[in-house]
Amino acid sequence: MDEEYDVIVLGTGLTECILSGIMSVNGKKVLHMDRNPYYGGESSSITPLEELYKRFQLLEGPPESMGRGRDWNVDLIPKFLMANGQLVKMLLYTEVTRYLDFKVVEGSFVYKGGKIYKVPSTETEALASNLMGMFEKRRFRKFLVFVANFDENDPKTFEGVDPQTTSMRDVYRKFDLGQDVIDFTGHALALYRTDDYLDQPCLETINRIKLYSESLARYGKSPYLYPLYGLGELPQGFARLSAIYGGTYMLNKPVDDIIMENGKVVGVKSEGEVARCKQLICDPSYIPDRVRKAGQVIRIICILSHPIKNTNDANSCQIIIPQNQVNRKSDIYVCMISYAHNVAAQGKYIAIASTTVETAEPEKEIEPALELLEPIDQKFVAISDLYEPIDDGSESQVFCSCSYDATTHFETTCNDIKDIYKRMAGSAFDFENMKRKQNDVFGEADQ
Repeated sequence: MDEEYDVIVLGTGLTECILSGIMSVNGKKVLHMDRNPYYGGESSSITPLEELYKRFQLLEGPPESMGRGRDWNVDLIPKFLMANGQLVKMLLYTEVTRYLDFKVVEGSFVYKGGKIYKVPSTETEALASNLMGMFEKRRFRKFLVFVANFDENDPKTFEGVDPQTTSMRDVYRKFDLGQDVIDFTGHALALYRTDDYLDQPCLETINRIKLYSESLARYGKSPYLYPLYGLGELPQGFARLSAIYGGTYMLNKPVDDIIMENGKVVGVKSEGEVARCKQLICDPSYIPDRVRKAGQVIRIICILSHPIKNTNDANSCQIIIPQNQVNRKSDIYVCMISYAHNVAAQGKYIAIASTTVETAEPEKEIEPALELLEPIDQKFVAISDLYEPIDDGSESQVFCSCSYDATTHFETTCNDIKDIYKRMAGSAFDFENMKRKQNDVFGEADQ
């Protein structure tokens, strides 16, 4: 351990593992440590089921009806991958996909007036959807065609919209879209958590809707993928990758001190030994004095013995409850997976509801989601603080990740990864480098 490294990484959460993998692939000498005896930190998958009961202080343990404990892998922070999104590109870039098997999530749904509807994201689906009346459908279809043809480098596709100055509110107005349609477009297609985006330039929103449609086009049922055996497989895949490139992993390693000289990190002390480094990456739990609390998230893990009603018996799905529908500022999300993904015993389903906490009674806030899941066999309630770093690390060379938010996809986490990479390397993370990895996630070469 008494050695010199380019980068030391503390914590094996997904953000830390991806950065560690990218740094290793880029030729840096990396030491990766975690004080826990397991991978994943906050974003681990808990197995067997008995462990989950212990973790939430349910001392009686799981009843026999839950099946074998080791058939369960329960994600503490559930998220899906956008098929065409940034995380999949990072997985392809680092070739971690060879260690993982993915399955397409069966559907994405949106909540309106107490019921759930499939999210229409193609012209055909839009025309068949019960979410909108006849005339609304035609207008929405026109809007989808406009988005699909939009190219920020070709003014001929703008139709009078300026991508840098026209607000999204004005684009909706141009197509005369009603409030319900705006709700599901902004929250279920563009995946915004609040309505702040309405008054910002429309380019970002148009690109987000394009990402959704392109991801959907890839596999058909929904734009989301999920790894067999749970998300805990991702950090482990990166640990293997790092080892191939000469990185060193140490679990169960207490971190006694982060050593600074003249305000700059020079090493990490553990069990009396010091490993020296030029840069340090860590999650907020390793540097409590360098982070600030930025809110809270409530997540409720629910075990069910049935698929969710009105989802065509899907064995995996996402439900988004737009904030407007339940008089809130931020959306409520439900992420559901099941035995089909090797994360639960036969015939069992895991649904996880999450949202940003807005009041002193978070469990009340999340009730609309729980009502959709009844009857629930067992609930595990977690309320977590969200932390963010107080400085950008340019002086100290200590780069801290942000806590995982309430969203059910990894795009916000990837933005954090790209941001840290840019601050560490001094240049933006270049997806173009990845052209050499043009294989699909499922191994078929792109046509």
